[in-house]
Amino acid sequence: MKPIKIGLLGIGTVGGGVFEVLTRNQEEIRRRAGRGIEIAMVADLNVERAQQIVAGRAQVVSDARAVIANPDIDIVIELIGGYGIAKQLALETIAAGKHLVTANKALLAVHGTEIFAAAHAKGVTVAFEAAVAGGVPIIKALREGLTANRIQWIAGIINGTTNFILSEMRDKGLDFDAALKDAQRLGYAEADPTFDIEGIDAAHKATIMSAIAFGIPVQFDKAHVEGITRLTAQDIKYAEQLGYRIKLLGITKRVAQGIELRVHPALVPARRLIANVEGAMNAVVVHGDAVGTTLYYGKGAGSEPTASAVIADLVDITRLHTADPAHRVPSLAFHPDALSDVRILPMRDVVTSYYLRLRVADETGVLARVAMLMADAGISIDAVLQREADEIGGEGSTQTDLIILTHDTREGTLDDALVKVQALPSVLAPIVRLRKEELA
Repeated sequence: MKPIKIGLLGIGTVGGGVFEVLTRNQEEIRRRAGRGIEIAMVADLNVERAQQIVAGRAQVVSDARAVIANPDIDIVIELIGGYGIAKQLALETIAAGKHLVTANKALLAVHGTEIFAAAHAKGVTVAFEAAVAGGVPIIKALREGLTANRIQWIAGIINGTTNFILSEMRDKGLDFDAALKDAQRLGYAEADPTFDIEGIDAAHKATIMSAIAFGIPVQFDKAHVEGITRLTAQDIKYAEQLGYRIKLLGITKRVAQGIELRVHPALVPARRLIANVEGAMNAVVVHGDAVGTTLYYGKGAGSEPTASAVIADLVDITRLHTADPAHRVPSLAFHPDALSDVRILPMRDVVTSYYLRLRVADETGVLARVAMLMADAGISIDAVLQREADEIGGEGSTQTDLIILTHDTREGTLDDALVKVQALPSVLAPIVRLRKEELA
């Protein structure tokens, strides 16, 4: 059987990895797919660089649309990124009746509903394993391996840049700015790291996982997103003393009132495996009713780890290339007519537990006044840690830190109570509030 022909849009870091791994492992891949998989055409604005990479083994053009228009191309890989031209090219690929493989989580999180609907109408596949957690096969696990389960919740470290920064802050006692500079110097963070450090990248990925886990449309605009820019080394140290580590988590959870979809820093018990994921690694915990808790761990970025996921999609499509579209695995695991528009909860309705740090006057009765306001709001305190004043401001200091861990409470209830606590004359600085996730 003749090889299936691939068109590659963008041959940067990931595209180069795809070309290299596909070439290096072509015989193994052919044995798995049942036929050869060959990149026949590459589009990149930097034609000279692209020609150096392919070394005469594929045709190189500067116009992506020439690849889409080529009748010999069966599958198009989109590795351009972003929301703009990538969306147009994705829809044009589908309209041309070609299957689409993409690593573009931003595109799918924002425009996925439109793209998946177009693919379903045309009878082609959109595959995107590389869009979440790089080389970790979490999409396939959610879409196929766990298909018997009613998924209850997912919690993931799905941005390697922020996990590296938090690891540096914990291990070296660095503040955020210093850890970010380290990450940039070592190549873990971009010159403009906004998407990573503000939680946007993780929210794109959490949105996609939520849709697959719960059979809902992709709804990035309803996700709650917080980054790590306001975290301090002090809170990381206090969390450690209390038996927790702070991680930026993407969380989606099924509750009675709807679906939670949120990204934010959270305290995780140090005994949990995911709390011990360090550096730029990714990990995702999934809890299903039948299987219980499963953990997926590995490299979330990089040339060849991401290429591994892209090529896995190529193999899947090749195996089912001639199959009736109705017999293929749906893009979002559930058949399009079976998706449900379940409510995404606003953060005020989310119930979890909290870490609070209050800089207070070192005087009698402060804790009692704070505890009374919390009790009046119906918020139960789990633990209290009070630092010695001289630890905070040196000998003779009149200020101290009061650390409070709460039991589960509704976020809106806590927000309202903290307004009253903040107004106490003995509370001397803005209260630090972090969520706590037991992941039990």
